[in-house]
Amino acid sequence: MSQATGKYLIIIGVLVVLVGIIVYFLSDKLHWLGRLPGDIRIEKENFRFYFPITTMLLLSGLLNLLIWLFRKLLN
Repeated sequence: MSQATGKYLIIIGVLVVLVGIIVYFLSDKLHWLGRLPGDIRIEKENFRFYFPITTMLLLSGLLNLLIWLFRKLLN
């Protein structure tokens, strides 16, 4: 492994911790996340199916934006 790999692993770890802290302290404010229009939720008597399409698209877009900004700042 190279030093760059170690640096990226540390950055990823810090980001995971930050996301965990945000979710822990703001969980009551983030109740809408996962319940956006377009998220598929089917609940029946003995069956539950949940597929958060819109939430995944939103998080993917945010993650791509953060990665793009991070790469712009490093170069």
